[in-house]
Amino acid sequence: MRKLLPLIGSSHGGGRSALTCRYRCGDACFHEVPNTSDNEYAGDVIARAYSRRAMLRSAAVVTVASAAGTALTLSGNGAPASAEPALEAQSAGAAGVNAQGARGLRFKPVAPNTADQVTVPEGHEQNVVIRWGDPIIKGAPGFNPDKQTAAAQAGQFGYNNDFLSLLPLGGDYERQQLLVANHEYTDEQLMFKAYDAANPTREQVEIAWAAHGLSVVVVQEDHRSGKLTAVSRHRLNRRLTATSEFKLTGPAAGSDLVKTSVDATGTKVLGTLNNCAGGTTPWGTTLHGEENFNQYFGNAGLVTEPTAAARLKRYGVTAGATERKWERFDKRFDVAQEPNESHRHGWVVELDPYDVNSVPRKRTALGRFKHEAAQPRLTEDGRPVVYMGDDERFDYFYKFVSSKQMKKGNSRAAKEHNLTLLDEGTLYVAKLTGDSPAAEIDGSGKLPSDGEFDGSGVWIKLLTASPSGNVSHVEGLSAEEVSVFTRLAADKVGATKMDRPEDVEPSPRTGRVYIALTNNTDRGKPGKAEGATEANPRNLNKHGQILELAENFDDPAGDGFAWRLFLVAGDPNDPATYFAGFPKDKVSPISCPDNVAFDPHGNLWISTDGNQLGSHDGLFGVATAGERRGELKQFLTVPRGAETCGPIIQDKRVLVAVQHPGEIDGASVENPQSVWPDGPGKIVRPSVVSVWRKDGKNIGV
Repeated sequence: MRKLLPLIGSSHGGGRSALTCRYRCGDACFHEVPNTSDNEYAGDVIARAYSRRAMLRSAAVVTVASAAGTALTLSGNGAPASAEPALEAQSAGAAGVNAQGARGLRFKPVAPNTADQVTVPEGHEQNVVIRWGDPIIKGAPGFNPDKQTAAAQAGQFGYNNDFLSLLPLGGDYERQQLLVANHEYTDEQLMFKAYDAANPTREQVEIAWAAHGLSVVVVQEDHRSGKLTAVSRHRLNRRLTATSEFKLTGPAAGSDLVKTSVDATGTKVLGTLNNCAGGTTPWGTTLHGEENFNQYFGNAGLVTEPTAAARLKRYGVTAGATERKWERFDKRFDVAQEPNESHRHGWVVELDPYDVNSVPRKRTALGRFKHEAAQPRLTEDGRPVVYMGDDERFDYFYKFVSSKQMKKGNSRAAKEHNLTLLDEGTLYVAKLTGDSPAAEIDGSGKLPSDGEFDGSGVWIKLLTASPSGNVSHVEGLSAEEVSVFTRLAADKVGATKMDRPEDVEPSPRTGRVYIALTNNTDRGKPGKAEGATEANPRNLNKHGQILELAENFDDPAGDGFAWRLFLVAGDPNDPATYFAGFPKDKVSPISCPDNVAFDPHGNLWISTDGNQLGSHDGLFGVATAGERRGELKQFLTVPRGAETCGPIIQDKRVLVAVQHPGEIDGASVENPQSVWPDGPGKIVRPSVVSVWRKDGKNIGV
C-alpha cells in the first residue's frame, strides 16, 4: 500500500501562495466568513430525517424510470408523491475491468510532479495557443513587457485566462473556431518591473483595467493534429475590459440600488471584473461569472448607515484601501463616494461572441453573488435552466429557471428572442437534507453505515422576474433587493451552507448535475460553530469534494432533487477519501476540484486549484457511469505556481487555461519563480494550451 502523500508546506495555510490569495480574491479566506446567518447545515437536519429512507422503502409503489434514473413514489392514496431520483451507486468492483480504462480515459496517467512545465501523457503533444499580451485586435502592437501601455493592452490578449469556450465558425471559416476567454484578475508584481504595491502609477492601473475582462479570438486548426493557432487581428476578434460598456437587464435594471452619479438610468455599467468560470448556451452565447468583485471596492469602513454597512459586510467589500488602490484613480471604486457601484458587479454576463458590436448584458434575474460559473441545460419544452455556485466558505448553490422557450435557428428574430431568455423566470436556492444519523457524520470523512454521503433536497424560490411585474418570494425584501442582495435573501429562507461551491456542470447525457466544492478549512475549526454535515463531511476540509445531483423526475424545472457525494478528494490512501466506490489503489490523487467539464463520452473532467498534496495542480478525467465509475486519472499538470482552468475536451484535443504561472511568494518580474512558457530570461505569461495525440487519433480512445 502506498504511503500517504506529504502535505505541501505553506505558511499561508494551503496549496495557494500568499501572492495568489492577495491578488485573486483579496485574501478572502483570511477574513471573517461573510455568512453569519444561523441557517441550518445539512447535518443539522440529518437526525430529523433519519427515518426518511425507511419510509420511502415502505411506500406503496416504486417505479424506476430507467432512462432518467429516477424513482416515482406513490402515496398511500395512489396520488404521486415527490419523485426522488434513484442514485444507486453502480458497481465499481475490480473484477472484469478493462485494463485500458473507460472509453475517453485510455491514456497513461501523469504522475504527481512539480515540473515547471505542462506535463502531458506519453504519446501526446502540446502547443501554446495564445499568451497574455499577444495582439488580437487590428492595430494592436506586439507584446513588449518593457513598453506596456493601456492602449496596447486593450488590443492584446488579457491577463490570467480562466474560462474558455470554443464555438463553431461555418461558411468561409474553414477549420476555424471562435475562442472566448475570461481574464479573471491581474498580478501587478508579475506584470511590472519595480512595482510598488503601495504606490501604483496611473498607467499601471489603466493597464490592469485593460488586462481584465474578456477576449474573443479566432483560432485556426491544424488539419494534421489538434494544434490550434490564434489568428491575430481577425475581424471577429474582440476585447472587453474594465472600462467597456455593459448593460444591466432584468429585475434590478433601473433600480435606485444600481444608479450612480454617472449613470442615472441604472442600466449602463463600465467593465466586468474577476470573471472566473462560465458557460456556453445552446443558442450560441457565452456566460461569464463575476466572482471576487468585492476586492476591487474600498473604504466600506467609512459607511456608517447600518443597513448599507451590513450589506457591504455580507459581500466582503474591503473596509479600507484595496490591494490595487484603484479607488485613488476612479471614484467608482470607492464605496464611500459611489455607494452603489459595487452593486453593479457580481452578476452573470452574457456575451454574443459572433457580433463584435453587441453590448454584453449583466443578467440580474440570476442573482448577485460571487458567481463562479453558469452552465445551462434545457427543459423538455426548451426553457433554459442555469446552475450556479457562490464561491465562498459556507455559501450557497442556486439555479435559475427561465419562463421562456429557446427558439431554434439563426434568424435575426430567433437571436433577438434568445437574448431575452435569462431576463424572465424564477431564481431558486438549494436546501439539502442528509439521510444518515447525525452520530455517523463525525467530521472524519468516514462513510456512514449506508455506504454513501447522500440525501435529498428542495429548491426554495427567491425571485420571479416577468414583464408583468417582478415578485419577491422572500418576506421583508423587494424583488430588486432579492436580485441585488441575493445572499441576504438566501440567508432568510434557510438555504444550506456549502464548502465553496464553484463550477457546476450538468451532464449532457444524463442530466445529472456535478458541483465542485473546492475546500473549506474553516469547517469544524475550534471556535467556529459550523461542523461537518453529510454534504460537507470533513472538518478542516483541505481537499474538497464533488457533489452529484439528480432532479426529481429528471425535470430541471422541478422543486426537488436527490444528491450524493461522487468524489471526496485527497490522497487515495487516506481513509477519508472516496471515489464513487472505485478501488482507491487504481486512481490518481486529487485535491481542490475547481472547474468541471464533460468529454464526448460522458466522462467528467476536473481541473484543480490549490493542490495540497505536494504536487502541482492539474486536469483529471473520471468515469461517471459503468463498471469504471469513479476511476479517476490525471491527464496533465501545470507549471510552478499555476492553476488549471477552463478545460475543454473535444474528440481531437484538450484545451486548458494555465493561470498565474510563477505566482509564488517572493516572485516578481525581477525574481521569477517560473520560466514558463517561453524559457529563461522571458517574462512569465498566463497562456492557453492545446494538447493532442501524436498519432492524430481521438483523445482517450
